[in-house]
Amino acid sequence: MADSIEAIQKSKQTYMKVFGALLIGTVLTVLVADPPEWLYWLDVGEHGFDKWDAVVGLCIATTKATLVALIFMHLNHEKKSIYWIFFNALLLCGAMFALIALAKSSPIFDAYFYN
Repeated sequence: MADSIEAIQKSKQTYMKVFGALLIGTVLTVLVADPPEWLYWLDVGEHGFDKWDAVVGLCIATTKATLVALIFMHLNHEKKSIYWIFFNALLLCGAMFALIALAKSSPIFDAYFYN
């Protein structure tokens, strides 16, 4: 908690910087999804929206969520147990994405499922 005017000003400055980073991240997410012609280098993968654009968008969204959790939810001042819970939640989320991708890439070919 801020005890002096200088600490309040420093916190305010930090919040404004994070707000700017979140705003830039939002603009980047929109530009990666549908870039104009003069920003062709933002279109990773094939032309148009594809899986690589989705991966880049999810990476930007993860960075933005981490900033919100650390700064606005004050997780950067918490004990190490909170970090372990947060890290394990991210790890579980990544494992679920990997399992879904694995299931999509290797479907079950069985006579009961396909006629």
